[in-house]
Amino acid sequence: MNYVLALFLPPLSILLTGRPILAIVVFLIWIPAIIFSGGLTHPMFILLAWVLIYQSGEERRTRRIERAYRDE
Repeated sequence: MNYVLALFLPPLSILLTGRPILAIVVFLIWIPAIIFSGGLTHPMFILLAWVLIYQSGEERRTRRIERAYRDE
């Protein structure tokens, strides 16, 4: 669901991945970029959000695997 949210509101999607400072920075750049470029830069922010969502999922999987090895 976070991937779909990234299509419409990339800063909020980045915030939900657990990166609040980056979300604020992206929001401060995203609003003027949307206004001045007429939306041409929006795909760049969508891709950034998708990469961060994927990366947070990978980090979660890695922690789960490491925890499983420690428990053995």
